[in-house]
Amino acid sequence: QVQLAESGGGLVQAGDSLRLSCAASGRTFSNYIVGWFRQAPGKEREFVGEINWNIGYTYFADSVKGRFIISRDNAKNTVYLRMNSLKPEDTAVYYCTAGRPQSGTTLDGYAYWGQGTQVTVSS
Repeated sequence: QVQLAESGGGLVQAGDSLRLSCAASGRTFSNYIVGWFRQAPGKEREFVGEINWNIGYTYFADSVKGRFIISRDNAKNTVYLRMNSLKPEDTAVYYCTAGRPQSGTTLDGYAYWGQGTQVTVSS
């Protein structure tokens, strides 16, 4: 079993930056894909980005490409989502997830989810 805990959300202004953390306990992220998804009120949960823990490969949704960065800290068993140039449309609850999905961009195949952290971007 893996327990995931997100942190770092908050209220910021448009153009600001924020860094979310996803810490794992119970086992390491080794051999997992770690994904970030978000869900705005009244909308479906959507893919934000992912990282292959073993090789560090990252991939992002077009809506955040060039603004968001995912990194990892092996010693802390933690994945970070650095969000730059935030926009009001980035407002959502952000979730981290881990697993071995066939496709990291879809919800299917991710086994573990965090509780989510709220990010609110004011204009």
